[in-house]
Amino acid sequence: MQPKEVAGRRAAEWVEDGMTLGLGTGSTVFFTLVAIAERIRDHGLRVRGVPTSLDTEHKARGMGIPLATLDQVTQLDLTIDGADEIDGAFQMIKGGGGALLREKVVAAISRREVIVVGPDKVVARLGTTFALPVEVVPFARPVVERALSRLGCEPAVRRTRDGSEYRTDNGNQILDCRFPAGIADARALERQIDAIPGVVESGLFIDLAHTLVIGQPDGRAEVRER
Repeated sequence: MQPKEVAGRRAAEWVEDGMTLGLGTGSTVFFTLVAIAERIRDHGLRVRGVPTSLDTEHKARGMGIPLATLDQVTQLDLTIDGADEIDGAFQMIKGGGGALLREKVVAAISRREVIVVGPDKVVARLGTTFALPVEVVPFARPVVERALSRLGCEPAVRRTRDGSEYRTDNGNQILDCRFPAGIADARALERQIDAIPGVVESGLFIDLAHTLVIGQPDGRAEVRER
């Protein structure tokens, strides 16, 4: 198995009968969905999931995973999600798939957040291998872009493969912000970005992850706890 499948399937072992789950977004979480669907089909596992994106919603429905909305739940027992970068303090950059807002909402009401990654996603300093996504209201984008530049980054409007402006499931735009030397203080930067009018959410996830599952090329899954 590839590292993504190793991590995704290992994380599904935290799922217990009767749980309400947060279902993350991305290629690693896909294997978690597959494993959950197999247990529903083969062992009668009873769960329901709140998807963090339309993509995950469609995949989960297709696999036969029962879904719920935030109107129906006040807290989640467990969320399994991926990360674009995660450091030694379990601080993360997320949003490469464009679902950062919904992912953060779901993470905030989860008793446990399990993060699944390959070894290339574990970094010494955030922002060194991946640009920080910031979701913005389209009307405010120029203002936000200038304010982000003053924080020391190089923001770029995310575009689709055909060159058109990318839109999130919420109808917003994303600015991908590169920090030439990485992010020195992620906690402080999150506060600074959140204070900019027109910002919907940043891809900095601070103090939200509890467990890290790292899939290794040799088929092992390394588990770390915060």
